Amino acid sequence: MPKDSTKPRRKAAEKSEKATRGGKAKKDPKAPKRAMSAYMFFSQDWRERIKAENPDAGFGEIGRLLGTKWKELDDKEKKPYIEQAAKDKTRAEDEKTAYDGSAKKTPTPASGDEEAGGDGGGGSE
Repeated sequence: MPKDSTKPRRKAAEKSEKATRGGKAKKDPKAPKRAMSAYMFFSQDWRERIKAENPDAGFGEIGRLLGTKWKELDDKEKKPYIEQAAKDKTRAEDEKTAYDGSAKKTPTPASGDEEAGGDGGGGSE
C-alpha cells in the first residue's frame, strides 16, 4: 500500500487554493473617488518644484521634502489648500450620496410603498 496518497498537502498549495476560492471583493469602477486632503493638494502643486530643485532625489526623498515643506508653512500659506480640500470634501459627499441613492434605486421586488412617499423621508423641503 503506497503512503503517498495519505501524505498531507503542502501549506503553499493550500494557500494558493484559498486565494482562488474567496479572494478580495472587486471595487465598483463607478464608485466615487474619496476627498483629497489639504496636504495632497499641496503635494500636487509643489511636487514638480521640488523635483526641479532636487533632480537626483528619489520618490521617498521627494515625499520627505514635501512633508518638511508642508510643516514649515504657516496657516496663512496653507489656507488655499485647506479651502480646496473643503470644496473637494463637499464634492465627494455629494457624489457619494448620489452613488448610494442610485444603488438603492436598483429594481427590487418591493410592494411599491417606497415610491408612494416621494423621497422616502416623509418630510417636506
